[in-house]
Amino acid sequence: MLVVAAALVDGAGRVLVQRRPPGKALAGLWEFPGGKVEAGETPEAALVRELEEELGVVVAPTALAPLTFASAPLADRHLLLLLYVCRVWTGEPQALDATAIAWHAPADLRGLEMPPADLPFIPALEAALARG
Repeated sequence: MLVVAAALVDGAGRVLVQRRPPGKALAGLWEFPGGKVEAGETPEAALVRELEEELGVVVAPTALAPLTFASAPLADRHLLLLLYVCRVWTGEPQALDATAIAWHAPADLRGLEMPPADLPFIPALEAALARG
């Protein structure tokens, strides 16, 4: 299963995360916004679509910079999760498909309960954002 996620980074170097709503797998955990890549979609097109659906923001595919990926087994399939960094979007992020959103410094993400597949992204974000 191919899934894409974005680390939206604001001018202060903070990263946006959202809390998964009740009724979904891993409900209550904090995650990077994104979702499944549908048949016929590129990962970038899927992420542009997901960010609009989940946060109400508009992102140009060219504003998405690939950073890293995670690979993890799921119950009946395998997850390949691609993480992109995005610093430019239009609109104010809103929790349209989550119970909350929050901005955190990359190091502060370590204190959040997150899905196991998202955890390897934290050191990669810390390193990437420290470089500017």
